[in-house]
Amino acid sequence: MSKGFPETRTDAAMSELVPEPRPKPAVPMKPVSINSNLLGYIGIDTIIEQMRKKTMKTGFDFNIMVVGQSGLGKSTLVNTLFKSQVSRKASSWNREEKIPKTVEIKAIGHVIEEGGVKMKLTVIDTPGFGDQINNENCWEPIEKYINEQYEKFLKEEVNIARKKRIPDTRVHCCLYFISPTGHSLRPLDLEFMKHLSKVVNIIPVIAKADTMTLEEKSEFKQRVRKELEVNGIEFYPQKEFDEDLEDKTENDKIRQESMPFAVVGSDKEYQVNGKRVLGRKTPWGIIEVENLNHCEFALLRDFVIRTHLQDLKEVTHNIHYETYRAKRLNDNGGLPPGEGLLGSVLPPVPATPCPTAE
Repeated sequence: MSKGFPETRTDAAMSELVPEPRPKPAVPMKPVSINSNLLGYIGIDTIIEQMRKKTMKTGFDFNIMVVGQSGLGKSTLVNTLFKSQVSRKASSWNREEKIPKTVEIKAIGHVIEEGGVKMKLTVIDTPGFGDQINNENCWEPIEKYINEQYEKFLKEEVNIARKKRIPDTRVHCCLYFISPTGHSLRPLDLEFMKHLSKVVNIIPVIAKADTMTLEEKSEFKQRVRKELEVNGIEFYPQKEFDEDLEDKTENDKIRQESMPFAVVGSDKEYQVNGKRVLGRKTPWGIIEVENLNHCEFALLRDFVIRTHLQDLKEVTHNIHYETYRAKRLNDNGGLPPGEGLLGSVLPPVPATPCPTAE
């Protein structure tokens, strides 16, 4: 402003708009350590039991998606994984019939109970892809479905009068089925996983592993791991989310030795050495699904259900969902979905995946 001229209202308004420097957040003081030699019993050790009882009452949710080209036995493997007909349920279908082909993205819910623990399991069955000449962007319907579930959860979460327990339809785990070619991953597989790995926990599995020799299987697993690394595709468990040295040691072994799991799925039982086992009958004998000498199905089951199920849910909530939530709120100027300029960004998207041919 020139010397000698009075300050105008515009100048005053402009000076008021200059933001003040934001104070740095206060660093919380470290808690003062208390002598651990307690004078008597308090009962802190009962907290785990309290949590267990409460969780037993409410039960668990787990949502698993299967993705891959048609004809790889995706639905069969999920049925084998949970030892029940959880994929493509139909009142007229039984174990002896051929499993119907999936033609759209379909979520099928079941309640499984074991040892007094209830789990609401939802299997998201996706159409096979890659059989047609033009496969461009055929991952989009699946990616949209995953993001729609984040949107549903977000809208429930930002409600003023929200539910005590928000229904969780978010995809916690995606089993990505790889064809047992023994050579290398198809460009379509790489592109598909590159997109999905940004929004969901991907666990790669080699389907129908009994079509390869032990040497071919070992070489193919190494080749797949190398290709995923070279193309920057992060599969679960992601290195950056290892919480401590124990986690890192355990997960490094899984990443470097087990992944991708080479599996065989089957809904049929056979008599082997006086026992009923799930398996596949071949001209040279019975391939036992749960026999580690035959395939890695048992390793996959233990990984998904017995050791990492809770972590899959936590990574989904704390990483993938938070990434989506932060972007949505940022795009909407910090306002909840349905308000402000954006309104509802994700209208219902019909399941229109790539056509498949068998």
